[in-house]
Amino acid sequence: MNGGRTFVPPLTGPCRKAVVVAAGLVLLAGCGGGEAGAPAASSSAGADLGTVTTAPDGVQEITLQTQDDYVFTPATFTVAPGPVRLTVVNVADQLTHNFRFTPDAGPEPIAPEIPLLAPGESRTIEFTVAVPGEHPFECSFHTQLGQVGTMTVQG
Repeated sequence: MNGGRTFVPPLTGPCRKAVVVAAGLVLLAGCGGGEAGAPAASSSAGADLGTVTTAPDGVQEITLQTQDDYVFTPATFTVAPGPVRLTVVNVADQLTHNFRFTPDAGPEPIAPEIPLLAPGESRTIEFTVAVPGEHPFECSFHTQLGQVGTMTVQG
């Protein structure tokens, strides 16, 4: 006796492959695709990832994302002169990142930075920009791998 359990032999060959494919399709179908009301990565103002919005307090807001592929998403964005609230979300499974404006590379220094951002964390910095032009930023841990971007301040 087996305690009331039914013996099911392990799946092999084509049957196993069919079950794995079917399970994968079920999982993909469950993921959906941007349906109304689905949460999206956004700034506190509710904008899409990479979209600059203006919060009720008048501060421009932008959310960037970083992951395990050594890029910022988006790698470029444009703001007007004035206050900016920048959030970086690390959706990486493994990599720790940071965020800073590249020292001595832009038309004006921007001191606030995010020194350490572990997988699953997000941090927000606030600063004011006044000088039009390109302000490069980077993950200083991964600049050699191309994890850089540019914030443009409109003239």
